[in-house]
Order: sequence, then C-alpha cells, then structure tokens
Amino acid sequence: MNAQLVQQLREITGAGIMDCKKALQDAGGDFEKAKTLIGERGLIKADKKGDRATGVGLLESYIHNGRVGVLLELRCETDFVARAEPVRQLVHELAMHIAAMDPENVEALLAQPYVKDPMQTVEQVLKQVIAKVGENMKIAKFVRYQV
Repeated sequence: MNAQLVQQLREITGAGIMDCKKALQDAGGDFEKAKTLIGERGLIKADKKGDRATGVGLLESYIHNGRVGVLLELRCETDFVARAEPVRQLVHELAMHIAAMDPENVEALLAQPYVKDPMQTVEQVLKQVIAKVGENMKIAKFVRYQV
C-alpha cells in the first residue's frame, strides 16, 4: 500500500493510519472510494457513541454585522475534547450556520443542509467530528437574536 496515499487520506479525513490503510485496501486502492468508506465507518462509530454522557459544555457566541447574534451550547464528554481544534472549529461554524439559516430548534438544525456543504446535513457534519475526536457530542441548545 502506498504510504503517501494513506497519509493523504488521513489528512483529509482525520481518521487513524490503520483505518485509512484498511479503507484503501478494502477499496482496492481507489482513493475516492476509500474516502467514502472512511466517512461511512466514521458515522457508524459516531452512532455507537450516542448513548455516552455529555457532561462538559462549550459555549460559542457569534455576532454577524451587529444585527444577528447566536449563543450555542455544545455538550461533549471531556474538557480535553471541548478544547480540541476540530470541536472549536465546528462550534464556531455551527453558530455561523444558525445565524444564516435561522433553524427553529435543535432538531430542525440537525436536519438542515449544512451551509458550507449542502450535500450533507448538520447532523452528518456533527457525526464526522464525533468520529474524528472519539467522543459523543450533542448540540444542547441555542438562541438566535436578530435586530
């Protein structure tokens, strides 16, 4: 197996080296198919973590042009993950998404096409980050204000 392909797949997906190597083997060396396999397997891993308690919180605020404000609470399992870059980036992007798309509640938010990639829902993007960091996360609540 080409080590460069494994590394490239790892950089793109955030999956572990062995997971990337196995996905490339299972895909017969087809990079795009391996990327899809990693995504599918990541979602399966995220679903398995869904019952784990999320006792730590992270708040993100976002104000757009002084006219729309969002306060978002994301829950995860540990402080370590709450401070991790993929989680901090996700919570910021979700706050911007809420400002732009104005979902009614958490359930509606999760079902919306993700503003940065309409081919995925917000829930799918959340599950990808769950798979990457290895901990359960939930969007607890949010508030959106507009003047």
